[in-house]
Amino acid sequence: MDDQTLQTQNRFLVRQRVRLMVNQYEVHTEAPGGGEGELVAFAQQKRLAFKEQVTLYADTDKKRPVFGFKARKRIDLGASYDVTDAAGQPIGVFRKDFKKSLLRSTWHLEQPGLGVATGSERNPTVAVLRRVWEFIPFLENLPFAWPYHFDFRAGDQVVFSVEKKFALRDRYVVDIRDPNLDRRLVIAQAVALDALQSR
Repeated sequence: MDDQTLQTQNRFLVRQRVRLMVNQYEVHTEAPGGGEGELVAFAQQKRLAFKEQVTLYADTDKKRPVFGFKARKRIDLGASYDVTDAAGQPIGVFRKDFKKSLLRSTWHLEQPGLGVATGSERNPTVAVLRRVWEFIPFLENLPFAWPYHFDFRAGDQVVFSVEKKFALRDRYVVDIRDPNLDRRLVIAQAVALDALQSR
């Protein structure tokens, strides 16, 4: 999918695939009827990387990189992540708010010219339950994913949301309400919500 067409999309479906040493993410448009449509991005994240870097490709063969994100520092709980296109040109930045995330995960996303949008879990009860679940050793490794819903706001307006569905494997629905948001930045943030959530 070319970038011009990508920027007209308002909903994406993100699916995680767990492999031996990596997590893989497929990002699709939504087809008529609610199923997965065209693949728009594919990402592969190495587990236990000291300096996080994720490249998103146009296809699962990883022949054509289209954009990606990279941490500015090694092992930093409040690190900023730069999102760039295939040529290395900046698209935007996101970072986890470590202090606020102790009870309720919170992220800040910034796109040049649009200012900052802040996303946090909509339901504080689910946020607490997720944390309790992660502290119980034998439950942590079960193929079960607690659902959650992030709303990213600029002022009083929700500009996009990411909803993690109740499922055995991680599945997300990304809804974009602000037509000015760069879809690549939103997709990078949606992948990061899963890939970096426990960091």
